[in-house]
Amino acid sequence: MTMISSSQSPPGEAAAGARSSFRRYLATSNKPVPAMVRKLYRRMQSFSVPAPRLVVRPMLLVFVSLRSIYYFLKRAFICEPFFKAYCARCGKNLRTGTFIHWVQGKGEIIVGDNVWLDGKSSFTFPARFADRPTLVVGDNTGIGHACTFIVGKRILIGSNCMIAQGVTVFGSSGHPTDLAARQARMPPPDAEVRDVVIGDWVWIGQHSIVFPGVRIGEGSVVSAGSVVRTHVPPYSVVAGNPARVMFWLKRPTEGHATRTPALASQATQIPGG
Repeated sequence: MTMISSSQSPPGEAAAGARSSFRRYLATSNKPVPAMVRKLYRRMQSFSVPAPRLVVRPMLLVFVSLRSIYYFLKRAFICEPFFKAYCARCGKNLRTGTFIHWVQGKGEIIVGDNVWLDGKSSFTFPARFADRPTLVVGDNTGIGHACTFIVGKRILIGSNCMIAQGVTVFGSSGHPTDLAARQARMPPPDAEVRDVVIGDWVWIGQHSIVFPGVRIGEGSVVSAGSVVRTHVPPYSVVAGNPARVMFWLKRPTEGHATRTPALASQATQIPGG
C-alpha cells in the first residue's frame, strides 16, 4: 500500500494553492501578459454603454410595471392568503409584504383590523412550553421586517403599535436556568415561561429585545437597540441594556385617551376579529 508523506498536501489543497498562486501572479507580475490581463480587467470594470433617455426610459417603465404586477400578484394571491391560513382569527384589511412569513409549531394567531406585517418575520410556537401558545395583534398595528416572536404562553400586542424591523420578543429563553435540568435536556419550568404584554400606542425601535414576563405600558417608546428585561411604565421612553427610563412623555387628554388591552379579554377577543 502506498503511503502519502505528511509533507505532501492533498490533491484538492494543492490545486487550490496553484490557483491562488496563479491569481497572485496575474495581480502582481509586471510581465506583458499579466499586465495586459489587468488592463483588460480594468477596462471591463469601467465599461459603459450609452443610455439615450428616449430609449431607456420606456424600457424602465415597462420593467417597473412588470415588477409591480409580479409582486402584487405574489402578495395578494400567495403571501397574504398563506398567512391568513395560519390565523385562528383575522380582522379586515390584513396586509403583508411580498414574502411568506416563517411560522413554526402550532399555536393561535389572532389578528385585528388593519394590521400591517411587512417583509418576512418569524413566528415560533414551541410545543413544550404550552398546549396552545397564543399571539394576539391588535388593530392598526404595524410589524416591520425580520422580527422574531417566540411565543411561550401568550404574547399580547395592543392596538396602534409600531414595531420596527429586527425586534425580538420571546416568552421563554428556551432552556431552564438550572444546570442539572439543562444537562438532562429538560424544558424550562412553568415559572420561566411567561406572558409578554405590549400596551396600545407603543413604539418599539429596531433591533430591540423584549424578555419574558415584560409588560410595556401604553404610549411608551422603546429606543432602538434596547434590551427590555423589566416592566416599562406607561408614557415613558426607555433605552439601553438593560433598558432604563430616560424621560417621560406627556399623557394624552381625556378626550384622546387610549385603552390598555386587558390580558384575559385580549386573548379571547379582538375587535374586528
